[in-house]
Amino acid sequence: MSKLTTLDRRTFLKVTAISGGGFMLSGYAVADAAAEDAAEYELNAFVSIAKDGRITIQASIPDMGQGTKTSLPMIIAEELGADWEDVEIVQAPADEARFGRQATGGSYVIAFSFDRMREIGATAREMLISAGALVMEVPREELQAGDSRVSHAASGSYRTYGDLASLAAKQSPPKAEDLVYRGRQDYTIIGKPVGSVDNNAIVTGSPIFGIDKQLPGLLFAAYQKCPTLGGKVVSANLDEIKKLPGVKDAFLVHGNDNPRELLDGVAIVGTNTWSVFNAKQRLQVKWDTSGASSDSWSGMQADARALHGTRGDTVTLDKGDVDAVFSDPANKVHEAFYEYAFVTHLCLEPMNCTAHYVSADDGDRLEMWVPTQFVARPIETAKQMFNLADDQIKMNYTRMGGSFGRRTSSEYVCEAVTISKHMQAPVKLSWTREDDMAHDFFRTGGFQSVKAAVDANGSLAGLQHHFVGTRNNGRPVSGARFTETEFPLQNIDNALATQTFFDIGTPCGPWRAPGSNTSAFVMQSFLAEMAHLGNRDYVEFLLEILGEPRWFEEGNIRSMNTGRASDVIRRAAAESGWGKPLPDGRALGLAFYFCHAAHIAEVAEVSVAADKQLTIHKITAAVDVGPIVNMSGALSQVEGSIIDGISTMMAQKITMEAGQIQQSNLHEYEVLRMRQAPPVDIHFIQSDYAPTGLGEPALPPVAPAVANAVFNATGQRIRRMPFAEEGYYI
Repeated sequence: MSKLTTLDRRTFLKVTAISGGGFMLSGYAVADAAAEDAAEYELNAFVSIAKDGRITIQASIPDMGQGTKTSLPMIIAEELGADWEDVEIVQAPADEARFGRQATGGSYVIAFSFDRMREIGATAREMLISAGALVMEVPREELQAGDSRVSHAASGSYRTYGDLASLAAKQSPPKAEDLVYRGRQDYTIIGKPVGSVDNNAIVTGSPIFGIDKQLPGLLFAAYQKCPTLGGKVVSANLDEIKKLPGVKDAFLVHGNDNPRELLDGVAIVGTNTWSVFNAKQRLQVKWDTSGASSDSWSGMQADARALHGTRGDTVTLDKGDVDAVFSDPANKVHEAFYEYAFVTHLCLEPMNCTAHYVSADDGDRLEMWVPTQFVARPIETAKQMFNLADDQIKMNYTRMGGSFGRRTSSEYVCEAVTISKHMQAPVKLSWTREDDMAHDFFRTGGFQSVKAAVDANGSLAGLQHHFVGTRNNGRPVSGARFTETEFPLQNIDNALATQTFFDIGTPCGPWRAPGSNTSAFVMQSFLAEMAHLGNRDYVEFLLEILGEPRWFEEGNIRSMNTGRASDVIRRAAAESGWGKPLPDGRALGLAFYFCHAAHIAEVAEVSVAADKQLTIHKITAAVDVGPIVNMSGALSQVEGSIIDGISTMMAQKITMEAGQIQQSNLHEYEVLRMRQAPPVDIHFIQSDYAPTGLGEPALPPVAPAVANAVFNATGQRIRRMPFAEEGYYI
C-alpha cells in the first residue's frame, strides 16, 4: 500500500466534511501521489487500484459465516463502478483508527454500514472521474464511470481505472453532500448472487480460521476448568501429567473469578494438540466448590410452574383494563404455560486463540490471533489484565467457524495469553467439544405464563403476560427479556405484562436472535391458540391485530411497520397455498415475527405419525429486509437460520444440576441430519426501506410455525421446547 500523506488544513476540512461525523479521518486520507511507480494506488482506506486494473477492497468487519466479507465490498464496488471480475477482497488488518468499528453482531452490520460503504465507493469513483477529465481533457460532467473504466460517450474514448489510478490518488475527495448514488435500476453488482469470497478456501481447507494458525516454534495448550462454575483449583497430579509423551509443562492457574476473563484451572502445554488433549483426560484435580454455583434446572421448572396464573414482581406494561376484559361474560378467556430449555452455541470451530507473549526489559509484547466478533474487545481485555499499552499489542482477527453470539467474550483469549506468558513462547489454545458445552455462555432457559380473551367476534380483546426469566448479579441475563414492544402488546388496547426473575450462576450470553428466539415460540403459538378459540383463521386474526399500515416509531428502522408485517404474512400464506386442500394427514402452520429490523413470516407444512414422528415437508418464508445486497448470501442466511431453528426446537437442551452441565457432547445434544432437513422456499419482498441484516431474524418464526402446524394436524398443542420434551421426534 502507498503511504498516507500528512493533510493540510484545507484537505482536513474536506475529509472531515465527508466523514459523516462518525467515520475515521483516515478512511478518506489522500494517498501519497509522489510514488509514481507504486504497485497500486490507495484512493482511501478501503480502495486501492493497481496499474494493471486490479481493484483491492478491504473487508474490515469480522466474518462468522454471515457473509459480510463479501457483501460489504459489493456495496463499495457498486458505487465505485467496478467490474466485479476485477475486484480482489482482502481482510483488513485490525485497525479501528483507520477503518472504524470492527465488530459484528445483532444483525446490525448491513444496516449500519450500507450508507458508509456507498460513500466510500462513490468517493473513489468521483476521484477517478476527476482524473479522467484531466487526462481526456473534457468536462467531468460528460464522463461516466462503470465496468472499471471512465468513459466519454460523445467521443467513444475511455481510460481504465488502472490507467487513472496514480492520478486519481492525487485528487481531493469530494464533499459527501455532492455525491450522487446509483439507483437500484442501475445496479450491476448489488442484488446479484455472488459466492462468498472465502468459498474456495473453505472447501479446500486453507488456513483461514483461528484454529488453523501455525507459527515457528508453536506450542499447543489445553485448559481444564472446574465443572461447577465458580470452583477453585486446589491441586492436581501435575508431576504425572508432565511425564506424559509430548507434554512440555503443566501448571495451576489462579484467575480473577470473572467467567468472561479468567477462571481458575489447570494448563497443559505440549508439542501437539493430541498430546495435550490426551493428558487432559488423565488429569486428577481437586476443586474447592464451596462457593460455586448450585443451579438446578429441575428446581427452576418446579418454581416456575408454581407461578403459573400469577402476576410478576415488576410491571413491564400496563394499559387498559385486562381484569375487566377477563370478567366480561361475553368474552372467552384462555391461559397457557410455556417453557424452553437452555441451549448451547455449538460452533463448528471450538473456542481457540493463538498468543505470543514476550517479556523484555524494554517492555512486554503480545501478539494474538483471535476468531472474535469484536476486534477491540480482546485488545482492551489484554490491556487491562496484563497491564499493557496499545503499542505493546498486535491483534490479528481471523474468520470464525460459527459464533451466533458466542465469540463476544474473551475468556479463551485470556487463557491463551496467560499460558503464553508463562511459557514465553507462542501457544495455541484449543478447547474440546466437551469444553465448549461445559463452559459456554448459554442461551437462557425460561418460562412464560400467558392469559388472554377474545370477544364475541373472535377478536383479541386483552392479554396478560407473566415472563419468568433468569438474572445474574441482579441483572437479567442476555435473552431474558420481554419488552413492551413485543408483538402484540403495542397493537391492543388492554395489556398487562409483568416479570419475575430467578437468580442463577450459570453464565449466559447472546444466542442467535437473543430473546426473540424464545418469545416468538411463545407468543405466536399462543396467539394461534386464541385464534382457534375465537374460531378465526390465523392469517385473518393476525392481520386484524396489525391493523392499518403504520410505524410504531416513525423513522426508526428497528421499529415494526405493520404494513410490512401484513405484506410478509400475506405473501407467505399465498406462496404456501394457505387455505387450499393438502394431501391427507398434512397441515400448515403459520407464524410471523419482527426482530432485528426484519419482518418475516413462515409457513410449515407437516405431518405427524401415531408415534409422534414429525415430518416437515416444507418451510415457506416471506422476508422483508429492504433491498438484498447479495442474493446468494441472503438465501444462505435464511435457509441456515431455518435449519438451525428446526435443529434447536426439536431436541436440543442444556440442563444443569448442582451447578454442573449435564450434557457433554453431541451424543447427548442432537443435531439435525441432512436427511431430516426440509426444502425451504424463500420469497424476498425487496421494499424501498433501508437494507438490514439477515443473520438472525429468520430463526424465531420456525418453532411456532411448526408447532401451529402440528396442532392443525393433530389437535395437540406443543408448549415446551425442545419438542422432544413432549415426545416428538424427526
